[in-house]
Amino acid sequence: MDIGKKISILPNKPGVYLMKDRLSRIIYVGKASKLKARVAAYFRSGKKFSFQKQTLIDSITDLDYIVTGTEVDALLLEANLIKQHQPKYNVSLKDDKSYPHLKLTSNEDFPRLFITRKKKEDGATYYGPYTDVKLLREALALMRKIFPLRKCRSFPKKPCLDYHLGQCLAPCIGRVNVAFYNQIVKELILFLEGKSQRLIDELASRMNDASGKRDFEEAARIRDRIEALLRIVRKSPTSASGSYLEELKVVLGLSILPRRIFAYDISDIQGALACGVKVSFWMGKLDKSGYRRFRIKGADKIDDYKMMKETISRSFKELLKRKEPLPDLLIIDGGKGHVRAVQEEMDSLGLGNIPVVGIAKKFEQIFFPLKNDPLILPPDSRSLKLIQRIRDEAHRFALQYHLTLRRKGVSKSALDQIKGVGPLRKRELINYFGSVDKIKRARIQGLLRVDKIDRKTAESIVEYFRKHR
Repeated sequence: MDIGKKISILPNKPGVYLMKDRLSRIIYVGKASKLKARVAAYFRSGKKFSFQKQTLIDSITDLDYIVTGTEVDALLLEANLIKQHQPKYNVSLKDDKSYPHLKLTSNEDFPRLFITRKKKEDGATYYGPYTDVKLLREALALMRKIFPLRKCRSFPKKPCLDYHLGQCLAPCIGRVNVAFYNQIVKELILFLEGKSQRLIDELASRMNDASGKRDFEEAARIRDRIEALLRIVRKSPTSASGSYLEELKVVLGLSILPRRIFAYDISDIQGALACGVKVSFWMGKLDKSGYRRFRIKGADKIDDYKMMKETISRSFKELLKRKEPLPDLLIIDGGKGHVRAVQEEMDSLGLGNIPVVGIAKKFEQIFFPLKNDPLILPPDSRSLKLIQRIRDEAHRFALQYHLTLRRKGVSKSALDQIKGVGPLRKRELINYFGSVDKIKRARIQGLLRVDKIDRKTAESIVEYFRKHR
């Protein structure tokens, strides 16, 4: 596909574009508020450019792009990609000290983050350079809402307005200790280094722990931070050509080009609010019309395989009922056990001919249903990166749905099936006993100690669990 055709399929959305030479080396990285318009400007006939820019344009034979949620996010991603790939034609940006940087005063007990144009050997950590100081200010304002570090050079005698706005933890009056503050700093560093998905996963794990310890206030606080991060880190990586897909076909040993790919993930907190999702990609691009969300039914215990099989079953039964196109490839977030469970379900549906692969997060290995050993791809493999990106989108969508359910307060359990046990009594029972399993083992006298539970309701609870053992 020539450059003109590739430009014609670019979206007019914020993002980052990566120019490549004939050896597929990244030679330039840029950002744009509208990708299609920005990239097209390079190849406009009759336009005169500097010698260096014209040399760049003459060297371009291919391009990739990454759609981001906002231009602010594109700015941060651009800087990380330049640092990672050191593109030949970004040399002026790499060397020029006049560009703005973000400075993290990591040499202080309670570090600050601010914009500077002077990079010094002073023990601080610098990020950048960045190409647009106005957008950088917007990015900094967003980060301060998520990572509430102090702005003041010296401690005031009383908390400032930032503390009351929730944008500072007020170390000036001892409202936060060094250890907790440094945890926020570590999270900020992950974000600035482009490791947003890892940060979101770590926060989700801490939210689960807090919820398990019944610290619902802390769980809600972490949930709000995850939601804020999800709003600004919605990247949709893709390519302006089909060569991702061609390579993937060869690497996975597929018989046809995987034009339509479905990916599945599940999300739950100790069996509560369990849900599954499907995301859809067509020719390497997001196909939002194919996204689906599923509330898992009857998941009182954590059983990833059972939940994944239920999600697959409901998804494909719906697909077959509507006579919609089937996928060329399924990607599962999980290892060998998950892949085999999905293959069993696909076989039972008569769809066992659709290829299934899984990607395990720990070592990023690719698993197949009928092979014992995983496929290990090099870290810079385009096929691996495509699989990771599709998996990450499924993970993001599942986590977002889970957070929505938490916010709505939707929580179902066996208690919902018992006559006379409504939301208020259910809450009192859970608060008193701590889990459904303990309620199952309780006797009538024990149940009567719970506020709002009378003898008739206690007898109904005991009778229900007696029948459903």
